[in-house]
Order: sequence, then structure tokens, then C-alpha cells
Amino acid sequence: MITVGAGLLGEALDAQAVAHVAVDWRPPLPVEPGALARVLADPRRAAANGVAAGRMVSARPVLAGVRRAGEALGLPRGVFLHAGPPIEWERASGPMRGALVGAMLLEGLATEPHEAERALASGAVTLEPCHHHAAVGPMAGVVSPSMWMLEVRDAEHGGTAYCSLNEGLGKVLRYGAYGPEVLTRLRWMGEVLGPVLAATLAASGPLDLRALTAQALQMGDELHNRNRAATSLMVRELAPAIVTAAPEHAADVLRFINGNDHFYLNAGMAACKVSADAARNIPGSTMVVAMARNGTDFGVQVSGLGDRWFTGPAGLPDGLYLGAYGPRDANPDIGDSTITETAGLGGFAMAAAPAIVRFVGGDVPDAMAATRSMYEITLAEHPAYQIPALGFRGTPAGIDVALVARTGLLPVVNTGIAGRVAGVGQVGAGLVSPPASAFTSALAALAEAAGEAGQAKDPNM
Repeated sequence: MITVGAGLLGEALDAQAVAHVAVDWRPPLPVEPGALARVLADPRRAAANGVAAGRMVSARPVLAGVRRAGEALGLPRGVFLHAGPPIEWERASGPMRGALVGAMLLEGLATEPHEAERALASGAVTLEPCHHHAAVGPMAGVVSPSMWMLEVRDAEHGGTAYCSLNEGLGKVLRYGAYGPEVLTRLRWMGEVLGPVLAATLAASGPLDLRALTAQALQMGDELHNRNRAATSLMVRELAPAIVTAAPEHAADVLRFINGNDHFYLNAGMAACKVSADAARNIPGSTMVVAMARNGTDFGVQVSGLGDRWFTGPAGLPDGLYLGAYGPRDANPDIGDSTITETAGLGGFAMAAAPAIVRFVGGDVPDAMAATRSMYEITLAEHPAYQIPALGFRGTPAGIDVALVARTGLLPVVNTGIAGRVAGVGQVGAGLVSPPASAFTSALAALAEAAGEAGQAKDPNM
């Protein structure tokens, strides 16, 4: 006997000692009739996805430098970047609004919060997604011209990606805080941390992030919500050059980095961004090259569909809460850090990090099952990012929109949970499912593109 779907029937058969085989099956996503068939029948798809996945997993990201955003991104005064797909002030969540207010104060575009809010509401500042500038940002992801950015280059394909410096935990800008202690820390980062790291990398040369990430996976990180090993490895590599390049600031800089287990996260995000960007703009490819959230919307971009965003409502994570906080205190999912899952890390690599369940909830078998399930919707196994607990199998990488639609299985994302009120900070951590509508709308666009490609080949159609 075979049981499919809900486990109730299987449990009843178990109670009766009836032999049966349980099949893990779920209905496909609700898509336009014929759309999935047209995408699967696209003759370009297999080869295009082979190229896209191959470029992503062959990328060799290296941390090459640290530069101010104004210089590195050509970001003029009055232009701010943010996480996720495009959004306006009117629809921005609490953490996003708080981070934008903080950036206004940091840049001297306002002297107090209410003045900053009025200016933002009037459209005095231009808001653009980090992804539109080859950049990513954690949580609110707000970047202003004076902030320092990690510059990551792809030594294989030649691309470049950027991410801001990690502020640490507690009251921080990325969670929407903008009090005096937040601005004081950001100014120290601008005056000391950024220049010291820039001088350090100029002296030491590029840091191989592919090798460092691979080693951190062997040491129990999944590189999204657990970066303890990666941060330790990064400090070990950079510490001698920091002491040599800036002896007067070395103690403060090393103390700051050492006190923040997530310091590596931002470098890892830029590494995943430059790897995913290597797979962009391949006609016929159904592979996801970006997943991002702005606290209101969750968006995806697909290799074969250019820079178009396909969005749905950002969901509330399900997980563990800090102190007395609970679901009512949580903001919908936010941040560009889902670029880690896009490239085969984070939730896709939880089998490498059993300790992560103490942070996001669940148990070790859940983490193992989450990673195994992601092989069903991905196109490749990463040759460098391997999981010891799975016999050193490569992490599942390269999400295929068609496979998501066909299996009904959505990407697994683990995430920090931001408080919905600006400045509250992190209230927990957990798992969240992307909205199915982002993938069904992408599939519809892929079906349309497949049809147009077919007509272009046969002008008599």
C-alpha cells in the first residue's frame, strides 16, 4: 500500500501494523494552464541552465578591497540604497523607515528624526535597491554615500559586488535604530574601521572567500545565520596585516570584529552576489539569480528574464523569539541576505550546521531534511561548498523556477527576525517561506518568453 500527502492515513496503518510506503508528494504550484509545459518544453532551457549553474558554482570570489560607497558605486549625495525589490517611503516597514532616518542623520541631510521623516516623505531622497548597483545589504540594507563597502571580485568571470560593513548586534542601523549610539558607531566605522580595512587589504592582497567559506562549512557554519567559524577564520587571516597597517587602531578594530560573530556575513553576501551575478542574462535559463526582501515585498530575479522583479508579500518568519518578544512584535521578512540561499548556502546548507537549530528552532533532523529537500529544486551541487554530514556532498545550488512550480516545494530560508517598530532591533530568528506568487509570476513570464523565442525561430507561426 502507498500513502501520499497527509500523514494521518499512514499513522493509522502503522497502528494496525499494515505495511505501506509513504511518498512525500505535494501538488504543483497553481500556475496558468500550459505555462509549466511551455517552459519545460523550451529547447533552450537545459543548455541555458547548464551554463547558468556552471557559472555560479565556478565563480571564485575574493575580498579585494574596502571603499566608500560614493566612490565605489558612484552614489551621489541624496541617493540611498536599500534591501529587496524597489519600494517607496509610503510602503516601507518600520525597520526600513528607521534605517533611512538614520542615514539622513548620518549624512547631515537632517538634524533630527522628524525633519528626516518629512524629507523622506516629500521625495527629497532617491531610493534604489542595492541589487541595482551590484550590491547587497543585510536587513534594511540601507547604504548612503559616506558608508564603507566591502568590494568582492570574481577572479573567474570578472564581476564585482559590494556589501556594507557589519555593525554588530543590538541597536544597529540595519534593524532601524538611529539613536546617538548608532550614529557614533557608524561614524567610528567611517573614520577608523573602513580606512583600516582598506589599508589592510592593500597590504595583504585579496582574501580568498571561496576557500574560506568552504572551510567554514566544514566547521559548522551555514553562512547565513551562523558565521562564527567564518569570522574566526577571517580574523586569523587579516589580524597580522591589521597590526602592521594600523598599529594605533589595531586593538580597537580587532576587538570590534572579534565581538561580532556575524562580521563575515557581509563579505559572504557579496561573495554570493558576485557568484549569482555571473549567471545573469542567459536567454532561456529558468535559474534564480536573486532573492531579496524589503520588509514589505519578497522578490526574485531570474537569469533569462533580465532585471525584472517578480514579487509577493514578505512572510512572517516562524522561529524562536528573544526574551518577551513574540510574533506580534515581528516585522515581515527583510534583507538581501537571502542571496546566501540563492547561491546554495544559508537554509540550503543547514545540514552542515546542526547548532543552527538552537537559533532558528526545530531539531537536527529538521536541518538535515531541509538541505536534502533543496536538491529537488536546484540544478547543481557546489563543488567547493561541501557538507560533511552528507558524505561531503556539495550544497544544493541554482534554484530552478520550473522545478519549484513542478514540485510545489519552496526554497528554505533561515533568517533573523526584525522588530516591526523601528529601533527595537532583532527580536528572534527562524525559518520563512517565500511567497509562491513570486515564482508563479516568474514562471508565467518564462512561458511567455519561451513562446516568443519559438515564434522568432519560426516566422510562419
